Amino acid sequence: ESRNALGIPTILYAGPASITIPASPFMQKLGFGTGVSVYLMKRSPRGLSRSPWAVKKISSSCSQSQRSLFQQRLREEAQKLRNLQHPNIVGGNSPGMERVDSHPINPIPYLHTEQRLLHGDIKSPNVVVRGAFDAVKICDVGVSLPLDENLAVSDPELCYVGTEPWKPPEALDPDGIISDRSDIFPFGLTLWEMLALNIPHLPLEGRPFLESQIPTWEGIPGWAGIPRAPEALDPSQESVRELFGACTAREPRQRPAAARIVQALEGNLQP
Repeated sequence: ESRNALGIPTILYAGPASITIPASPFMQKLGFGTGVSVYLMKRSPRGLSRSPWAVKKISSSCSQSQRSLFQQRLREEAQKLRNLQHPNIVGGNSPGMERVDSHPINPIPYLHTEQRLLHGDIKSPNVVVRGAFDAVKICDVGVSLPLDENLAVSDPELCYVGTEPWKPPEALDPDGIISDRSDIFPFGLTLWEMLALNIPHLPLEGRPFLESQIPTWEGIPGWAGIPRAPEALDPSQESVRELFGACTAREPRQRPAAARIVQALEGNLQP
């Protein structure tokens, strides 16, 4: 940490090139996650126009042990991003791609089959839209998990983190098997959000979502069931309702693979 001309603490990142990151009060806060906050860092020195950065900073309220944990997670996320090359992933390397397909499912087949990664936290807050849907990207691979040759998470030391209330039922079942289809369920709930303009399992009266408020369903503690798709839909949205139903099947293997969903959205087949 250093201080600028005004005596304000700044953080100096010493990587391949040194970068001075302004103190948090001098950046616009974009959002937050578990143990971290995300800020907008504008980069236009000497009149040059450069794309802005999203900077993740560990929350000052974290204990030393928590800081060590989140620092390790951020390092792992940065390494994963260096290996990703897809135009629909924030932080991925994709030179020459100026316009991309406008749907958050597009990069998921790439993650599952080429990178053997489960995103692990698909939800509307992790979908970034540029302009009038000129580009739609997913972000935050900080809790992604490696997939084996069967597209399953086989390491017993790893666990699905995700976010309530988008978690698939198998992530709440102590004996549940996490696989590539565990990304499909929260994608289905993201479709539901687009139809209902609300988050899944939102408590009555707009109260904040709390894990203690989720009932037990089908013998699985914390599982509130699948929200019903809104009844009053335009006929043009019927295919989205059908896709929502397919993606939120109770049994993971009954859900379509990500590549099949992409084909369905392109109008080539039914989900």
